Amino acid sequence: MQDLKVINDDRMTKLFIGLLLDGIGMMSFTIPLLGEFSDVIWAPIAAFLMTKMYKGRVGKVASILTFVEEVLPFTDIIPSFTLTWIYTYFFQNSSENKEI
Repeated sequence: MQDLKVINDDRMTKLFIGLLLDGIGMMSFTIPLLGEFSDVIWAPIAAFLMTKMYKGRVGKVASILTFVEEVLPFTDIIPSFTLTWIYTYFFQNSSENKEI
């Protein structure tokens, strides 16, 4: 029973961290022109953080998609960390749920 609580806390922690990181990524969207230049700095940081939050194939694919999403202009509105969290905990096959 205690293991379930630990897993649940980890999920909620990742959700809150993901929401915060998505918010940081979207903040640059509010600053015209300057924001798109800041994405060049934020993109590799976001991709690195994604690989640290989600291990395995999910983390690798999500980090590539996050990098591309952050580098492309006008795509800052996509919440890549939150979408990865939703995929990981609601859509991913339970047999693939390894060390996440």
